[in-house]
Amino acid sequence: MSLQIGIVGLPNVGKSTLFNALTGAKAPVAKYPFTTLDRNVGVVEVPDERLGAIAEIVGPERVVPTTIEFIDIAGLVKGAHRGEGLGNKFLGYIRNVDAICMVVRCFQAEDIPHVTTELDPVADIETVNIEMIFADLATVDRRLGKIRKAAKGRPKEYKVELEILKELREHLDDAKMARHFPTTKEEANMLNKLNLLTAKPCLYVANVGEDDLPDGGELAEKVAYVAKEEGAESVVVCAKLEMELAEWPPNEADEYRAELGLKESGLNRLIRAGYKLLDLVTFFTTTGGKEVKAWTLLRGTKAPQAAGKVHSDMERGFIRAEVVSYEDLMAAGSFAAVRERGFLRLEGKDYVVQDGDIIHFRFSSAHVRH
Repeated sequence: MSLQIGIVGLPNVGKSTLFNALTGAKAPVAKYPFTTLDRNVGVVEVPDERLGAIAEIVGPERVVPTTIEFIDIAGLVKGAHRGEGLGNKFLGYIRNVDAICMVVRCFQAEDIPHVTTELDPVADIETVNIEMIFADLATVDRRLGKIRKAAKGRPKEYKVELEILKELREHLDDAKMARHFPTTKEEANMLNKLNLLTAKPCLYVANVGEDDLPDGGELAEKVAYVAKEEGAESVVVCAKLEMELAEWPPNEADEYRAELGLKESGLNRLIRAGYKLLDLVTFFTTTGGKEVKAWTLLRGTKAPQAAGKVHSDMERGFIRAEVVSYEDLMAAGSFAAVRERGFLRLEGKDYVVQDGDIIHFRFSSAHVRH
């Protein structure tokens, strides 16, 4: 399953424009609030030069990149939890995402109204965060109601969860994000099933005007400061420009970005920031000469669980992993040379997969379910 990122923000901040720039979709974009009347979903391939380099050596029939799914919902406004605007009712669509991408308006445009009289990125961030906190409070209250009823008959069984939910509710009620709520590993596992919005890692996107590229200007600096204080990631993007450049020939688009001082596309920068935020790595598999494929994993994942990403049977029947690093394959120039030079390693169940590993999994077919 693809990595999923939910796009949130106030109306008219450029969420759908960014969505279109990232996915190449044609989601409606207009100069008035609430253009998005339903969620927009798009899947994009994760650019990775290593995949193409491996494919040049293997010569496969198919090259399959890893992907990210973006979900764009209607803009949130102050009072959304009370039914103001449209965004609140769509929050349920992003409860299962891996991360939140908050688009913050940092561009001036007289013909595109903002929900407040003047641009204040910090205040806008606070508004969106508060609305997500209110949504999480409603989720916690529903769970508390169920646990209180269950605890009447079995108080010992539900004592720990009841206490942790009460503490979490107080934390949220103090306008604090769930991701800053201190928990043990056991408590975190208990709360994960709630899919709280403010528990998810957040990537801030400062959506700037073209004239403010490449650094973003004063407003973007404020967004970066908020992100740094939270231990989050931020990226500067001109969504309107990126949407336009998506229609250009790639070499011409790259040349124009270079003139603006941009080394790569907004998509690449956003994806790199997302991977850093979520602490993700990429590994590769080859299937004879038929396929070279990229896979995304949480850093620290061991070989059997990585095998399970490819197929559940491989995890159940895992025997070993035959591993070569991307750098060693490039240095050798072929898999035959990898073996000749002793670059191929045999790793067991405790091996932690590294970014850039190229892996062939050995597993027992006796564990395959029929």
